[in-house]
Amino acid sequence: MKMRIEKDSMGELEVPESALYGAQTQRAINNFPISDEPLPEAFIRSLILIKAAAAQANEALECITPKQAQAIQNACNELLDADDLMQHFPVDVYQTGSGTSSNMNANEVIATLASQYNGETINPNDHVNFGQSSNDVIPSAIHVSATLELAGHLLPALEHLKATIIEKGKRLATYTKTGRTHLMDAMPVRLDQTFNAWAAQLQDNIDNLNHIKSKTSQLAQGGTAVGTGINAHPEFAQRFAQSLSELTKQTFSPGQDFFALIGSQDTAVALSGQLKAVAVTYMKIANDLRWMNSGPLAGLGEITLQALQPGSSIMPGKVNPVIPEATAMVAAQVIGNDAAVTIGGQSGNFELNVMLPMIAKNLLNSIKLLANSGQLLADSAIATLTVNEAKLNEALHRNPILVTALNPIIGYAKAAEIAKKAYQDGRPVIDVADEETDLSREELTSLLDPAKLTHGGL
Repeated sequence: MKMRIEKDSMGELEVPESALYGAQTQRAINNFPISDEPLPEAFIRSLILIKAAAAQANEALECITPKQAQAIQNACNELLDADDLMQHFPVDVYQTGSGTSSNMNANEVIATLASQYNGETINPNDHVNFGQSSNDVIPSAIHVSATLELAGHLLPALEHLKATIIEKGKRLATYTKTGRTHLMDAMPVRLDQTFNAWAAQLQDNIDNLNHIKSKTSQLAQGGTAVGTGINAHPEFAQRFAQSLSELTKQTFSPGQDFFALIGSQDTAVALSGQLKAVAVTYMKIANDLRWMNSGPLAGLGEITLQALQPGSSIMPGKVNPVIPEATAMVAAQVIGNDAAVTIGGQSGNFELNVMLPMIAKNLLNSIKLLANSGQLLADSAIATLTVNEAKLNEALHRNPILVTALNPIIGYAKAAEIAKKAYQDGRPVIDVADEETDLSREELTSLLDPAKLTHGGL
């Protein structure tokens, strides 16, 4: 590989001749050969958008020339349009905790391209990074990338999953099944009630994520090194937020307290916690689907999920619930990511949190996994499942727990006696109740109708 010599405040070192980045990026590459995993593309794109918005703001405030600002913006646009964007951002996630290496990576790459546009040198620090510090850029990039990924991917995926569940529930409203508590027979429920419960869980998650998104749209940008705003124009934060809002079509604003947004990552921790709640909802839906699909002979067999691939390398004909299984693994990973983000949030020491890249990586990974798996769960599991009505009815009318409906008439003790006898004899509860009570067969048929019992009341 052909190399060139670059230098920074620490001296000279070799950099690949074709690389757009410079010395500080190369030092990070040399210093952190840890995971071979760069920060997520969504984060890098947000970082570039921040640099473009900063250039606009600094031009308006006469901190850099219009020619310099335009060159920086042209460079940012070229990067955002590039198919090979990530080759220019190789710095490992596990780097300096402020993310300074990634900030300088962006500054150097943008400066190289901007210099080509400008015809004169654009400096990574003095021009691209003017009025900024890694300490406010990286926390802002976490918020910006999270906001954009929520708005562009996760929230639409959750809305789609919810809508698919509700629509499927409407189509299955005529089916009644045995309810289960503690995995044991309980009172009947309709399938639309089961599905609508999942949809309600998702709606709660959507509401909570929208609330937290209003917090992630508040940015640390303008606080610079420690929150005081040193070396930034007094109007920079507001101008920057306006420019970024125009670039992204999302509303961003300066944070109410830069010190809090730079020294802590409480909003990221709260968002991660809510992503964990989404994961728990996914796990509930996935497990319910797997139980209802189990069998088809030795399990519940109430529904049949779409057959997507062979389920065994040795057992012919076996088909497994692969989408719910993949969803459950996503849920487990998101819960693990949340533990890492929580620990990262505890690393706010005095004026700076020093686990920012790891927080960014896990937060965006959780959003991506939940968005992608939610779409699959909707399209390849919920929308395509079929109901095995004969299997539902097989257990429904024989369920002794139906006797609960007779409690107000014959009392709990007598109802329990009838249920036990029905269990012991393996007979339908209506037959036992017909023998053990004074109620007519017609009354019992009406009182023990499983479909009617799904409506509640006396």
